[in-house]
Amino acid sequence: MSGATWTLGRPIRGAILGLLFGLASAPDPLRAETIDVVVTIKPIHSLVSQVMQGVAEPMLLVDGSASPHSFSLKPSHIRAIDKAGVFIRVSERLEPFTGKIVRSLPAGVRLVTLAEAPGVRLLSRRTTGTFDGHGHEAEAKMDGGASSDSHIWLAPANARAIGLYVGGVLAERYPEHAARFKANAERLAAEIDALTVELEKVTTPLRKQPFVVFHDAYQYFDDSFGLDAVGSITVSPDVQPSAKRLTELRQKIRSLGAVCVFAEPWFQPRLVAALTEGTQARSGTLDPEGTNLTSGPQLYFTLMRNLAAGLKACLAPAI
Repeated sequence: MSGATWTLGRPIRGAILGLLFGLASAPDPLRAETIDVVVTIKPIHSLVSQVMQGVAEPMLLVDGSASPHSFSLKPSHIRAIDKAGVFIRVSERLEPFTGKIVRSLPAGVRLVTLAEAPGVRLLSRRTTGTFDGHGHEAEAKMDGGASSDSHIWLAPANARAIGLYVGGVLAERYPEHAARFKANAERLAAEIDALTVELEKVTTPLRKQPFVVFHDAYQYFDDSFGLDAVGSITVSPDVQPSAKRLTELRQKIRSLGAVCVFAEPWFQPRLVAALTEGTQARSGTLDPEGTNLTSGPQLYFTLMRNLAAGLKACLAPAI
């Protein structure tokens, strides 16, 4: 009827208003915040991937056989970091390429420096005896005089603490997934506890077997399992030892009775052969950063098992 006014009964009007209110307040998946987490190196990326399982995958910067000591950021990396919700590194000492960019991060990016995380136990660098301290001065200056060893993930207790801390950080940053992050972190902690028991069984017979490493990256592993590293060949995996240094180390190997000399994947076999020539030491290879491993959630566990297996194969092959 022209000019008529229609009115709705209260029950119908209430239902319609309730429906409209519900549609307006319901979460819009298109508006949900994208979960962008960027991680520097493979071992840490593996732990973070475990914490984020079932929610999202973190982005890895230093992939393949690249070294964090000499890595350079590409423009695409910088853009990814600038739009991230969380950027996770170990320390500026270990990843010097992060120094400049973290000082100009957008306000919305949460920086996580794991060497400063609660529960992570730091060890001082070994710079005495056959652990050559030459060349550490520049690194210490860069870190404001700090002298801690940055290879923190090689202590299972530190990896456990990292997982729990990251779980808390992500839960705070992305509260809609807090329960999943925390549950994943607790599960990871239990798996690391089981891994520790497993590795103790492998490494216990290796104690009191002296050995030399090319790059002193294993202190946390040595300390965790009571192993006997007696020296390093070079202060950096990117610096080759001099002929004089090789002669000195041959003498040390003989005098200390080192059972093995361990290289890393990027060192040429002829250097190891030159070092062990004229000694009774065997040679092996260790990879502290998972250089030759495929990145992903299981990399950390594979890396740690490989270290134990590599030590056993050289130090006690008959066991």
